[in-house]
Amino acid sequence: MRTLIYTHPACFNHQPGPHHPESPARLEAVLKALKDPEFKDARWRDAPLGSDEQVLLVHTPDYVEEVRSLSPQQGYQMLDAGDTIMSPGTLEAVMRCVGAACAGVDDVVSGAADNVFCATRPCGHHAEANRAMGFCVYNQAAIAALHARQKHGLKRVAVVDFDVHHGNGTQHSFWDDPDLFYGSSHQSPFYPGTGAWQETGVAHNIVNTPLKPGSGSAAFRAAMENEMLPALRKFAPELVIISAGFDAHHLDPLGGLKFTDEDFHWITRELMQVADASAQGRVVSVLEGGYSLEGLASGTAAHVRALMGR
Repeated sequence: MRTLIYTHPACFNHQPGPHHPESPARLEAVLKALKDPEFKDARWRDAPLGSDEQVLLVHTPDYVEEVRSLSPQQGYQMLDAGDTIMSPGTLEAVMRCVGAACAGVDDVVSGAADNVFCATRPCGHHAEANRAMGFCVYNQAAIAALHARQKHGLKRVAVVDFDVHHGNGTQHSFWDDPDLFYGSSHQSPFYPGTGAWQETGVAHNIVNTPLKPGSGSAAFRAAMENEMLPALRKFAPELVIISAGFDAHHLDPLGGLKFTDEDFHWITRELMQVADASAQGRVVSVLEGGYSLEGLASGTAAHVRALMGR
């Protein structure tokens, strides 16, 4: 497999403050893991800056202007009532996230890579069209899906999300479009309170498989095999985008699921098989959550190992 990894030093400059879980140390742990000699065959590129036109595929003009106007020259700026915080380096970081995800789509569609992993931060799947949420400013996975349609003419695009939290933002953006599929495995009850199995979208294009706290490998794999993967195969995507969060890892301090590195490797391979069947193997993966540095590093390594066909 020809795997391409996007990252950029600007992603370290998003500084939400001391003791914030979404810290630059997360990306340090990921990059250290992926610099191991076993990944030497992966190619690396600097994430380009995304464009306003790309962001506006998902987010409203008023919200984009709000983010720009609130970007601080110094100190911190709250974007929501809770924990989404901008620092002077945040705006470039989130635009690099968008640029990486869209460039990844370009690469797999052109055949320049078989699959792409975006080692960027902050995460994005909670960001709705008109608001920030849950550490997320722009929703790069959803933007990449719309970019695939707008630039490359793909029709049916899927985002599959195995972060411990439900990606309310992606669901919100995909709900009314039968040619966009969003599938999420997540802990419930848990933040942000969305993602019930009854939430199915305009044409059953939304598939939620909520898992009880304490669920482990067996429950996760059963939900994927019995519900998510059959629905995804039926949808027959032309591109698979993965919202790859590793906070369902058994070491994670925020989540209550008990996934192992082997689970992340397994689900990645399963999603690649779906992509092989209907999407010419095209997979773009975007880093989401993960707050145990050890669990994040080992989970990411297992994920990228699978992307590389190992």
